[in-house]
Amino acid sequence: MTLPACIINWFDVRGWRVRRHQLEMLEAAGAGEHALLVADTGAGKTLAGFLPTLAEFAGDNPPGDGLHTLYVSPLKALAHDVQRNLLTPINEIGLKVRVETRSGDTPSDRKARQRAKPPHVLLTTPESLSLLLSYPEAATMFAGLKRVIIDEVHAFATGKRGDLLALSLARMQALSPGLRRIALSATVADPDEFRAWLAPDGAADAVRLVVGEPGAEPEVTILNPEDQRVPWGGHAAAWAVPQLYDEIRRNKTTLVFTNTRFLAEYIFQLMWDINEDKLPIGIHHGSLSKEARRKVEGAMARGELRALICTASLDLGVDWGDIDLVVQMGAPKGSSRLLQRIGRANHRLDCASRALLVPGNRFEFLEAFAAQEAVEQGQRDGEDFRPGGLDVLAQHVMACACAGPFEETALLAEVRSAQPYRWIDEVQWKRVLEFVATGGYSLRAYDRFKRIVRDRQGTWRLAHPEQAARHRLNAGIIIDAEMLEVRFRNGRSLGKVEESFGATLSPGDTIRFAGMDLEVEGVRDMELVVRAAKTPGQIPSYGGARMPLTTHLAERVRGLLVDRAGWARFPDDVREWLEVQDWRSRLPGPGDLLAESFPHAGRHYTVYYTFEGWNANQSLGMLITRRMNERGMQPLGFVANDYSLAVWGMKPVDDPAPLLSPDILAHEFVDWVLESHLLRRAFREVAVISGLVERQHPGKRKTGKQVTFSTDLIYDVLRKYEPDHLLIEAAWADARARMTDVGRLGDLLDRSASQLVHVKLDRVTPLAVPVLVMIGRERLPDGAVDDELLLEAESLSAAAMRVG
Repeated sequence: MTLPACIINWFDVRGWRVRRHQLEMLEAAGAGEHALLVADTGAGKTLAGFLPTLAEFAGDNPPGDGLHTLYVSPLKALAHDVQRNLLTPINEIGLKVRVETRSGDTPSDRKARQRAKPPHVLLTTPESLSLLLSYPEAATMFAGLKRVIIDEVHAFATGKRGDLLALSLARMQALSPGLRRIALSATVADPDEFRAWLAPDGAADAVRLVVGEPGAEPEVTILNPEDQRVPWGGHAAAWAVPQLYDEIRRNKTTLVFTNTRFLAEYIFQLMWDINEDKLPIGIHHGSLSKEARRKVEGAMARGELRALICTASLDLGVDWGDIDLVVQMGAPKGSSRLLQRIGRANHRLDCASRALLVPGNRFEFLEAFAAQEAVEQGQRDGEDFRPGGLDVLAQHVMACACAGPFEETALLAEVRSAQPYRWIDEVQWKRVLEFVATGGYSLRAYDRFKRIVRDRQGTWRLAHPEQAARHRLNAGIIIDAEMLEVRFRNGRSLGKVEESFGATLSPGDTIRFAGMDLEVEGVRDMELVVRAAKTPGQIPSYGGARMPLTTHLAERVRGLLVDRAGWARFPDDVREWLEVQDWRSRLPGPGDLLAESFPHAGRHYTVYYTFEGWNANQSLGMLITRRMNERGMQPLGFVANDYSLAVWGMKPVDDPAPLLSPDILAHEFVDWVLESHLLRRAFREVAVISGLVERQHPGKRKTGKQVTFSTDLIYDVLRKYEPDHLLIEAAWADARARMTDVGRLGDLLDRSASQLVHVKLDRVTPLAVPVLVMIGRERLPDGAVDDELLLEAESLSAAAMRVG
């Protein structure tokens, strides 16, 4: 395939040249190949993905009506941004191409029109695509589809959203056998794994790997305190707000990333408190209303904001070229994630992106330093692929039934062509079909669980036509906590807060949300009604999953701890912290699992330096305290962060080795998960995803309490009468992989036999202070601890740093 002259001229007018990787993507399309493009941010990846489509519409025989190209992104904001940027070359070249978006924010009348008369190019998300495929018109709509472009593929391919998209790709490939798949990313650690995920039938060799031209090296610096020390603990990095404000004043546009919605609101308010120049500063996160998000996105695109405080809602691919500085508040948690965020600055290949890292505490300083080095060396990290979820497969089967009757053997072949589900055999397949048809053996007597039936010819179809509407109301993969809409009395929506947070509020209470102080008037019909307030209030907390510290970054931090010659690069207080630790005890290097035991305030503490992330450390704390209790060691509690776990009790731990033996996963782990709410919570999520429990009925949505009651009731029945039920199996998979990170925990316990180093001390050590200052605050929202509260840690830090 060659590039038409009108497109070449368009590049020339803009002073651009066609990049090598863009031409190679055009070549792959001409050869009828699937392709994965891995290129730096600003390399024109999205344009490279669309270039074959633009070339076909600019050719002598342009495609006619009908859906030609489908673009899938992980974020609604990214789809809308791509629409804006894609329309520029289309309009300037003069191509007759209709481009539209489709997401949860799209009006229902437009969705209906798109099914009847689809645009040439449709921009959507995995969830909206799955719903679109559930309509009978899908077979006609997708029959002529030539190309699907998956942007930022690393962001969701390894999770349940990737499972759903892989199944949708398999469905579209069956409807349009000539379909070609394209995936784009700047931060793929193992391209071959992603090529296998992208390819039909998992054949990685069937996907051409295109590596982009290298761009300018990013400029990454770490912000050091001007007149104070790096804090011992806390994650908010509130100490840096005055310096950050100075950076905003010095730059044209600054994008400030935080790791949680709470922190976005918190930092935004701190910034406004010192905004003497009245600079236009905005906020953006996933819980704000669509109108609020669109408004701030438009303002950024027009260059009207000096700074925007945001979360992962703007991580991926948003092209605002005038951003000259990206700030990461708190630890980055991974080099790929950091690189992705850095790329939002100077979104051009030949222009270096500038980024500033702001650590919240001393361990986060080391993590920021490790991430800075990884970015400089081009190192990538990411999550591992795992088998596709059975709950997602059940949802997909129901979507297929909504589109029309299916034959089970043909659909199984289609499902197994998706890489995450190549492991599904006929036995598992029949279990899935039986579940969708009846709910499973223990629930088959209840008509409400009968969703599909098999006719005499063996074809599966909906048990009743109304099942299609029920499926479309409830389908989805992202299971957030139940939310309350925050509205003014006139109906204007500001966004959403979690129902559990809203339940703590009474009329007259004040909250700080969407950058405003609001007084609660009352709660009605899943809405929190508010009015403007003059007094500041509490910031809503959200129970979202914590970003895990990647294994790659954890190993780099370990390396920094024992690289004594390299400590000279650190601020004085961080260097002193490590030097006193080295003198008093020892440092946990890459080959060590260090455990320190010491008395403090009448109790006995043991701190385990695992570097395995919060989930694994939290799980280990539960298991160790259970084992200590069984052995009469009188444990009193534990607290964990990404780097370490502190356990305390009335009796000293003379030898931690028996507490860390790998058999703890065979015995205590199973008992703990069964007795705790972990499996129950995991079951709640898979029950909703699989469609067994519905959150929404026409005109009414269940409250979180109602959903919990329903799922708990079913869970208790299945645990008692059918413990091998499909959803119990799916819940166990989630509890092991996501909630407890049992893979990293198992690796840690396996290493403990050969790597454990136990040091007994007479007092607390410097390295232990960051986790010990969390005691008593672990129930607070992540990031809620203002650094000023850490004054309570003075006695700990004084004891730790005393060398006499």
